Amino acid sequence: MDPHLLRTFVAVLDHRSFSAAASALGYTQSAVSQHIAALEADLGARLVERRPVAPTPAGARLMEHAPGLLLRLDAARADIARLHDSRPTRLTLAHSPAALGPAVARALAQLHTATQPLDLEVQVLGRQAVVEKVLTGRADVGLVDGAAAPHDPLPLPDLGPTVTLAVTEETLAVLLPSSHPLAGRRSVRLTDLTQARWIDAPDTAIPLDRLRALCRTDGFRPHLRHRGTDLHGVAELAAAGHGIAALPLSLATALPGIAAVPVAEPRLVHRTELIHPAGPADTARQLADLVTGRRPAPPDRLPS
Repeated sequence: MDPHLLRTFVAVLDHRSFSAAASALGYTQSAVSQHIAALEADLGARLVERRPVAPTPAGARLMEHAPGLLLRLDAARADIARLHDSRPTRLTLAHSPAALGPAVARALAQLHTATQPLDLEVQVLGRQAVVEKVLTGRADVGLVDGAAAPHDPLPLPDLGPTVTLAVTEETLAVLLPSSHPLAGRRSVRLTDLTQARWIDAPDTAIPLDRLRALCRTDGFRPHLRHRGTDLHGVAELAAAGHGIAALPLSLATALPGIAAVPVAEPRLVHRTELIHPAGPADTARQLADLVTGRRPAPPDRLPS
């Protein structure tokens, strides 16, 4: 299966248009049509309905595989390129909004002092975008957060040749408006809130589908959908009564206008994990050592 044809297929279905896909990819519309026809001939199945543009059942099934396949190809290319690009004084860190805590901030300050001059860039992204940045070599280190049982890893996708390390585990809390009947409680049970008004903020707060999986319920339905990485915006919406959300307690208590109540049941934590390639740049390795308290690995060996 030709990856160039597969990229064209994904673009056509993402844009729901042959002409828009051609514009995005820098092809002519006839070239896009030829790519789709060649891919259909290769797989022996019609993949795209033309009018209107939509996936056939076979196309929908291929779309379940295509993004992951293309991401792994990009990751392989980045892994090879990394062998020839040590970038000893450069570090790009991508993190989800609630993942960069005091421990990482202190480690960055230590690294800045030890590495002169350090060209440091920090990017705030959604969780999936953080993973993609690390896999494709556009970020040296990623930090992602989520909810899990104590000491359990986060449910990340197949990351290929990467290293994933636990950074922190802390109390998970629910953000409530200060006028909420539960705002004065010492703790809450998530199962008592399955039918509450929730803010669906999958790139900022704990995703609602994750809460459904952890509590084994079909509740936690969104009252409002928030797209983006603005933590303060989610807090303002919660404070105004638009819904509630789940975040780490230390961060939630620092947000204005809301009450943060720890989650008592089920027994969950807010967990942050660090991701870097199996063969990281020196600055990425040093940051990982500082954040996790590991002894530095020898330069010619991968971290365990």
